[in-house]
Amino acid sequence: MPSTTMPMLETYPKSINLDRAKLAAVVEALNTCAQACTACADACLSEDMVAELTKCVRTNLDCADICTTTARVLSRHTGYDANISRTLLEACATACKSCGDECAGHAGMHEHCRICAEACRACERACRDLLATMS
Repeated sequence: MPSTTMPMLETYPKSINLDRAKLAAVVEALNTCAQACTACADACLSEDMVAELTKCVRTNLDCADICTTTARVLSRHTGYDANISRTLLEACATACKSCGDECAGHAGMHEHCRICAEACRACERACRDLLATMS
C-alpha cells in the first residue's frame, strides 16, 4: 500500500509554513522508526538473553512513543505552533540518537537491533533536517 502522507499534505486547504515534501519525509521516517522500535523491543523480549536487553527494550519503547506522538503532532496544521513542533523534533532526535546508539551496541548479535539502529539514525537525520528549515 502506498503512503498517504504526501497526498494528505497536498489536500490540506491552507498554507503550511514548512516544505511539504520535507514534512512528509519526516512523518514517514517517524512512523517507520516507531514500527522498527516496537518490533525490536518485542524481538528483544523473545531473546534468550532478555535480561541483558532490558535497557534496549526500554529505549525502544520510549523512542517509539516519542516518534508516534511527534508524527501525530506534525500531521496537524490548524493552529500550528512552531515552538511545540520544534521542541518535539528536538526530543525525537535525542530519543532516536539514544535508541540508535543502544541498538547499535547489540547489532552484532541481533539483526533486529541492527535494522532498528538504522531506522533510528534515518529518523534522527530527518528530524534534524526539518529543524534546520524551521524559522
